[in-house]
Amino acid sequence: MQVQLAGEARRPECVSEDFAAATSEALVLLDGSSSPTGLESGCHHGTAWYVRRLGVHLLTRLTDRADRSIAECLSDAIAETAALHGGRCDLAHPNTPAAMVVAARRHGSALEYLVLGDSLLVLEPVDGPPRVIGDNQRFPGGEELRRQVWSTVPGSAERAALHLEYTLAVRAARNSGHGPWIAAASPRAAAHAETGFAPLDGLRAVAALSDGAARFTERFGLGSWGDALRLLAECGPAELIAQVRAVERADAACERWPRGKAHDDASALYARLQEPFGATRPA
Repeated sequence: MQVQLAGEARRPECVSEDFAAATSEALVLLDGSSSPTGLESGCHHGTAWYVRRLGVHLLTRLTDRADRSIAECLSDAIAETAALHGGRCDLAHPNTPAAMVVAARRHGSALEYLVLGDSLLVLEPVDGPPRVIGDNQRFPGGEELRRQVWSTVPGSAERAALHLEYTLAVRAARNSGHGPWIAAASPRAAAHAETGFAPLDGLRAVAALSDGAARFTERFGLGSWGDALRLLAECGPAELIAQVRAVERADAACERWPRGKAHDDASALYARLQEPFGATRPA
């Protein structure tokens, strides 16, 4: 794989809670589950700390343990990261640090992949339309609350109160069997990820995007997924994020494109697959 990646925090003064990394055989992209300021998590380390360590452990597992399935690799990485917290952190807290996960690796003649949460993996075939995988842990019980959040003025007390109510509802339901599954402290969440294999000789490239970068297509409609893949191939992930940021700045009040955050952490990774494991793009 020939890999390009880019990431940007939602604001220059903030620390990104995304993580992206790759080798010539595997890639990972994680999007930390952020919380309203001041909401207790039971953890002394924070989401950015958690996401980086989970990402490193997962990438190591993907490259070292071909005998373990990709879901088993995630399960192992979650357990290993949980052990790093130490006794000072309450991992049973419903707001313990957590992340959406995208992962893929070369496995023989196929690409093995995993997606957990609302980040996306986009497969670009040699022939045919792109295949988008992800956003697979929706929470129907919170949709009305989320719409109410989006209908309020960004920065207002009303939005802050509704956002907190929505966040608490999601946290209470996740990883319980009654709501979305996410990579937090429980290894069993990995069993609920969407996984599969795609023949490498039928793929031109693969892209991984956090939901902040996926706004290019999913929220702002700046182009189709085919357009997004062409932009990634020709100009790189940084340009895709730059175009997303331009729209966010132009609609800072979230009026034209209602959304929970005016700006979000954004990360994108584009891996072109070359011979003998894929097909090169025509000149």
